[in-house]
Amino acid sequence: MPKHGKKYRKAIEGIDLNARYEMPQGVELALKTSVAKFDETVDVALVLGVDPKYSDQMVRGAVSLPHGLGKDVRVAVFCQGEKEAEAKAAGADFVGGEDLVAKVKEGWLDFDKAIATPDMMGKVGQIGRVLGPRGLMPNAKTGTVTFDVANAVKEQKAGKVEFRVDKAGVLHAPLGKVSFGNEKILDNLKTLMETVIRLKPSAAKGTYIKSMTLATTMGPGIKVDPSTLRKHVEA
Repeated sequence: MPKHGKKYRKAIEGIDLNARYEMPQGVELALKTSVAKFDETVDVALVLGVDPKYSDQMVRGAVSLPHGLGKDVRVAVFCQGEKEAEAKAAGADFVGGEDLVAKVKEGWLDFDKAIATPDMMGKVGQIGRVLGPRGLMPNAKTGTVTFDVANAVKEQKAGKVEFRVDKAGVLHAPLGKVSFGNEKILDNLKTLMETVIRLKPSAAKGTYIKSMTLATTMGPGIKVDPSTLRKHVEA
């Protein structure tokens, strides 16, 4: 068992970490147990009743959170022609075509999100092995392969969250900063959950959301009772 400091031990006093709470209370407790000096990120982990090795049980998508994520998102757009000016006007940090692809090939990766127009995907595919493992590869399913680059840039800048269930059937997603407070984190969580529930694969049988845990960067995991979600989430 890891040893925890006085602040941590005091923060969890009177809290049953094995209990499963309703969503609003879970958010409140997760924020209450934040003990770091910096503004921690609040995350949610969902264990889903799917088997991702089957393509018809993959859960993947993106959602624009109503209150964003509270951080500056550096966006790179792979495009050409008039789309370059459109991307720059929308606030993209880095814009280019083959020159930007070449830059990535040389090892440059100083961006958080990547967007590409469909006509550039042949070139962007050349750096797929670099972008893919880092979760940076543009994808039509998440709205990052599009000719509407202005809207895509604005969504990413505002805090659009992309998510994908991993091999173990677990889905992780950020919900914002502790400084947002209970109401904004709860709003973001509700919006995320509405999207995840809506994306339930028809091939998935049995319980879809098996467990749900909220935690800040340095805080303990607060369990939420999945059976109470319907009271708080509109699917």
